[in-house]
Amino acid sequence: MEIANLKFPNPVVLAPMAGVTDLVFRKLCKKMGAALTTTEMISAKGLYYTNQQTLKIADVSEEGKTSIQLFGGDVESLVRAVHIVNEIGPDLIDFNMGCPATKIIKNKEGSALMTEPQKVEEILRAMVKEATVPVTVKIRLGWDDQNKNYLEVAKRAEQAGVAAIALHARTRQQFYSGEADWQAIAQLKREIKIPVIGNGDIWSAQDAIDMMEQTKCDGLMIGRGVMGNPWLVRDLVTLLAGEKLEEKPSLEEIIGTITEHLDDLIEYKGEYIAIREMRKHAAWYLKGQPKASQVRVLLNTAETKSQMEEILWAYLDNQNTFH
Repeated sequence: MEIANLKFPNPVVLAPMAGVTDLVFRKLCKKMGAALTTTEMISAKGLYYTNQQTLKIADVSEEGKTSIQLFGGDVESLVRAVHIVNEIGPDLIDFNMGCPATKIIKNKEGSALMTEPQKVEEILRAMVKEATVPVTVKIRLGWDDQNKNYLEVAKRAEQAGVAAIALHARTRQQFYSGEADWQAIAQLKREIKIPVIGNGDIWSAQDAIDMMEQTKCDGLMIGRGVMGNPWLVRDLVTLLAGEKLEEKPSLEEIIGTITEHLDDLIEYKGEYIAIREMRKHAAWYLKGQPKASQVRVLLNTAETKSQMEEILWAYLDNQNTFH
């Protein structure tokens, strides 16, 4: 995969996900082989007003290529944010037009911008002009089934100088329900010259291969499928290389990864926050395992690293009798 002047070893891109793709999780996915990772979406206004939490989200100190994703609804605040991001120094800047969350929509940001193609073009043109790295954009099919204007928005983005477009092949109205329309990704690929990154319903490595074959997209953006399953990245990179898939991770490997993830999170955010954030990650990691719901209840009561690890290793040692 190539975006502007950047070359990537494979087409696997980690999607930006609020509350998930922090520095620690991105490092884990890079270790599994992801060629490009993206920060959680960052408010342009929050960045401008130097909110410390916002600056933390913008930390791109990991190895490999990383994109900072911005969201906002007006040219002025986004241009200011781009100037700050230029100083931080990511490899790419991404603009969010895919978030369907009501609190984002109310401010006419995220996927609400799909209803204003002219405004989108103005915003992107200004961002491209001020950015010192390539600018990309993530879009949806449109607002709803009656207003699928992704082709118009994408063509305007291309004219504005955007270097690549990621398409989550659902409308805002769908949120994350129903099936992603991969044929729309194929149509977009046929109609624009810049790289197209497909997103939506990649739950297995084979899904990703199928998307690439059916749509001819340049990149594959993995989102919810990687939550609790960073091995999906490894499997996809393996399949793309034409190699044989490794065995699914054992429960011991899964728990080892959870504890490693926890250690890194504590180092990065401190024990109090890390324990609370790790509860959801641990639940995702253990999904589908025997008696996982009982372990989840116990993990939600853990207050310290040692308590959380004790629950996990007791579960591994006594899965058959765990209660």
